[in-house]
Amino acid sequence: MSNVSVTSAQAPAAVGPYSQAVRAGDFIFCSCQLGLDPASGALVPGGAVEEARRVLINLRAVVEAAGASLADVVRTTLYLSDLADFSAVNQLYAAFFPGTPPARTTLQAGLPKGARVGIDAIVIVPSKPAVGSSNGPAS
Repeated sequence: MSNVSVTSAQAPAAVGPYSQAVRAGDFIFCSCQLGLDPASGALVPGGAVEEARRVLINLRAVVEAAGASLADVVRTTLYLSDLADFSAVNQLYAAFFPGTPPARTTLQAGLPKGARVGIDAIVIVPSKPAVGSSNGPAS
């Protein structure tokens, strides 16, 4: 099985020697996204909730570049520089993962560039139905 680096111009470039994500077989391993504006590389203003919104938009861009969607995310790690932001960030997070949310761990941690929020993810690539197959009931 070969590993394939995944990049999206809709998400900020990596701030170190790593890939935005790597696809390995049917899995996508997404590096921690920060609330960086892809165009400027700067943290978005507005505090933890606005950073979290940008983080999730960046994460969605990387996941989609790999051929999946946020609905295919099975595990995340949410990093907060201050756990006092947990409740507000959690409400926003829930809006990006309606239905069955992925498994998650939340940690308080120091983040690069002074960020308040970061999220990494593991995704299972959706399987495509075989040509000529039907998803409906057998007749």
